[in-house]
Amino acid sequence: MPRGRFLSLEGGEGAGKSTQARALAAALREHGVEAVVTREPGGSPGAEAIRALLLEGEPGRWSARAETLLFAAARADHVEKVIRPALYAGHWVICDRFVDSTRAYQGVAGGIDDADVLALHAFGSEGLLPDRTFLLTVAPEVGAARATERDRGATDRFASRDAAFHVAVAAAFATFEGRAEGSPERFRRIDASQPPEQVTAAMLHDMADWLP
Repeated sequence: MPRGRFLSLEGGEGAGKSTQARALAAALREHGVEAVVTREPGGSPGAEAIRALLLEGEPGRWSARAETLLFAAARADHVEKVIRPALYAGHWVICDRFVDSTRAYQGVAGGIDDADVLALHAFGSEGLLPDRTFLLTVAPEVGAARATERDRGATDRFASRDAAFHVAVAAAFATFEGRAEGSPERFRRIDASQPPEQVTAAMLHDMADWLP
């Protein structure tokens, strides 16, 4: 059976990644594609346990170095237990965040060297990268407003960080286009300030040559 496609959705807070992951899966199913929606941190029982450690508590609960290690551990379990089996079964996997979030949040914004993030990824997840990564972009202030409305005051450790941190994260994602390790074609920028259905349509259009 042919290997399935691996898609990731990336972007800052409030970019609409979770909503778009579900919408994209529904659209793919209309094309006859079996799609699995998952998320990071999390996606497998072990990774979900680590998710609680990462998202709960005060912003300073973990250093960027400790966060990087926790994310790498969660991702290793997620890849082993969920992502690779689904791909080998011929399913398409849509992941709400993947290693590029660690590169942006803990790497650029947190001060961890990108080479160290990728070395951990090479060891823990055997260097697995998505076939296509959609960067959903909105202005940081728009994303912050969306996240506040979405969370209704119950923000996690990352969403509650100051505006300068989120500006740094947005800038980090912008630097990844064109310099993905050996695969600059992996990234596609999508304007997430558009109506949701137009965002979904833009992603589908970008994958037209892959669809049955």
